[in-house]
Amino acid sequence: MKKVFISLSIVVALLIGAIIILATVDFNRFGKDNAYVHITTPTSVEEMKLDSGEIMKSYWYTLPAYKENGDMIQVEFSGAKELRQDAYLMLYIKDGNHVTSFDEVQINDIPEKAKEKIEG
Repeated sequence: MKKVFISLSIVVALLIGAIIILATVDFNRFGKDNAYVHITTPTSVEEMKLDSGEIMKSYWYTLPAYKENGDMIQVEFSGAKELRQDAYLMLYIKDGNHVTSFDEVQINDIPEKAKEKIEG
């Protein structure tokens, strides 16, 4: 009986741990490379009409982005709203140039080599 209780306690603890991890870890950002970009105007705006009649917009951006070492890559990504003009973003990238997520950052948060390329 004691072994069953211990085994059941371990399984419950593992399940609780798994639920906490799934709730707190953003897998779109976990283990991704970073690149930095300066936002300008959207390259294009895509409109989709939902079954309810509501129109949804996607704002697409095609821009040069700079890795921490200053290497440039061309990226294309979208936002559900128009991004703030002249904002700086840290992009989360996988497979070379596929953007999975982004965060707005301050210019001082950008690594020096990337900042030189963005400002230059």
